[in-house]
Amino acid sequence: MKIYKYPTSSEWTEITERPHLDVSKLNDIVAGVLSDIKLRGDQAVKEYELKFDHAALESLAVSAEEMEAAKNLISKELKDALVLAHNNIAKFHQAQTFKPKKIETCPGVTCWQKSVAIEKVGLYIPGGTAPLFSTVLMLATPAKIAGCKEIVLCTPPDKEGKVNPAILVAASIAGVSKIFKIGGIQAVGAMAYGTESVPKVYKIFGPGNQYVMAAKQQVSLHNVAIDMPAGPSEVCVIADDKSNAAFVAADLLSQAEHGVDSQVILICTSEQKLNAVMQEIELQLERLPRKEVAAKTLENSKLVLVHDTDEAMKLSNAYAPEHLILCTENYTTLAEKVVNAGSVFMGQYACESAGDYASGTNHTLPTHGYAHAYNGVNLDSYNRKVTFQELTPKGVYSIGKAVVSMAENEQLEAHANAMRIRLQQLGEQ
Repeated sequence: MKIYKYPTSSEWTEITERPHLDVSKLNDIVAGVLSDIKLRGDQAVKEYELKFDHAALESLAVSAEEMEAAKNLISKELKDALVLAHNNIAKFHQAQTFKPKKIETCPGVTCWQKSVAIEKVGLYIPGGTAPLFSTVLMLATPAKIAGCKEIVLCTPPDKEGKVNPAILVAASIAGVSKIFKIGGIQAVGAMAYGTESVPKVYKIFGPGNQYVMAAKQQVSLHNVAIDMPAGPSEVCVIADDKSNAAFVAADLLSQAEHGVDSQVILICTSEQKLNAVMQEIELQLERLPRKEVAAKTLENSKLVLVHDTDEAMKLSNAYAPEHLILCTENYTTLAEKVVNAGSVFMGQYACESAGDYASGTNHTLPTHGYAHAYNGVNLDSYNRKVTFQELTPKGVYSIGKAVVSMAENEQLEAHANAMRIRLQQLGEQ
């Protein structure tokens, strides 16, 4: 862990810098796989499943029998947890429903918006050592509430060609339409282009490794929209002399165990507390099953000692973390100063895990500094706003001359004429 004590503003660039991801080498690999899937469809997908996931598949689709069997393969405790989390996620996102309002901008000119669901969406759910069934709930629940007609989910199978049962149960709870045993680049390609089995979608959501991210970015150039650019997951914790060192250490480690490219930052106003957190990290790390992963992540972590919470917030806003935990006595005051962050956790008891699983907020968030310009997934992510305008004769009188004047001065005579002939017909010269 690298420690910065009272860094100057010139050091902030180094503190807020993310690891550079060199995707130049993998871009050619990704482009080749995508091109092959676009050309050969299901057959190419099956070949890449054998190559990358070591699964020989006769069918890409998860069957109704597999969905039914999954219900008996997870504990009642986990199923109850999934239902609770789904209900909370649904409550939070249902409250985001858009309420249209008609506005008369001028006499006779009425404008309004209508929220229209994206008809077909694709969800990518990582499998492997950490099957993210929680992400199924985070992505499928708002899609269902929005009214998306087709929700397609792709997730990698194991070597036996089976999908993690918790992923299947979560998908059933959240209302996913179709599930396919496809991982990595091939999953993104199948949803972007469509194959004999997999429907083409209009927008792809979900996290993944650097190959998945590169694939999403490539298909977004021409074929399909994506939720957001993304990089490794990250957390920033702001602490003071009243913070619980064990809580802070646990929050940092919960992020560190995601993967070796995860990012962990502590900004603290007390040197004594910072040292206490370091000691707690060492104690708790020893008890973690994913100790090696977390330890590797911590090698690149940053612990920053600052003068006060004002300075801490300025540094945090410059960093723009995916997750921001305000583990301070004055967390309510600090929350008002948040400008750049994906999701904020307030107080001693709001751990990142709460938002990752069951509080109700969405855990699909902007990383790698994209919180400067992007928000996390919400109900609007699954909708488009279509604008409408209606003009009566009075509306033509209200804005007609202005429209003609502006069009003429932009030298767009056809635009001017479209309004001019209406004015003429109404007898307004």
